[in-house]
Amino acid sequence: MTPTFPDLEGASVFVTGGGSGIGAALTEGFLRQGARVAFVGRSDYAAFAAEMAEATGNEPLFLQCDVTDTAALRAALDEASARHGTVTRLVNNAANDKRHETLDVDEDFWRWSIEINLKSYLFACQHAIRGMLDAGVAGHVVNYSSISYMMGNAGYAIYTAANAGITGLTRSLAREFGPKGIRLNALAPGWVLTQAQLDKWATPEALAAHLDRQCLKDHLKPEDMVAPTLFLASEASKMMTGQVMAVDGGVVTVAA
Repeated sequence: MTPTFPDLEGASVFVTGGGSGIGAALTEGFLRQGARVAFVGRSDYAAFAAEMAEATGNEPLFLQCDVTDTAALRAALDEASARHGTVTRLVNNAANDKRHETLDVDEDFWRWSIEINLKSYLFACQHAIRGMLDAGVAGHVVNYSSISYMMGNAGYAIYTAANAGITGLTRSLAREFGPKGIRLNALAPGWVLTQAQLDKWATPEALAAHLDRQCLKDHLKPEDMVAPTLFLASEASKMMTGQVMAVDGGVVTVAA
């Protein structure tokens, strides 16, 4: 059962990658709290938005946007603020963990991966925080990282580097904007079995090996990320900032 966070009712929330996987679960989670939710995705998620309106009685605002297009991302944040009020809860979730061999990486692939997995986080934070400061309101940012960089996983070095960068970015911005009442925290999921993960990487052998590393012997689902995200986005965590919270079933058992 997902707890209720009263301060999220009516809050203006913006979720990147909010139409599929973990992001879709987050969009629904915030809608069920009564928040005014805008979400962006590169594909057309209008049907998902209509489904969420029917299921929750709370209609989200879908804005089709490639997060690597900074101008389009800024425009989407502006439209969300115009429709729902100043965005005060930003959730940076969009990511791509495409596997790659380090010796095969060229500059184009490096640029593509960093733009999705790190650049978009910086510029979403920058624009959302500017909006909060201009409106004179406090706000909360949740940046999605990953335990992959804590584990030193091989097979996607640029992705793990970007996630380590997200942690550093989160901590620096928390220090910079904390005096203005703006909080930033990172959430680092373990291996969450989204449909994409099931389709691409989740072989029986890989699943068994990962579960063996977890303290809790249950595979993670997108819905398992909802309550922790709501907690970080709400006043329940009002004295937390600059932190990285792992939600991974106990794979990582020390702070990173």
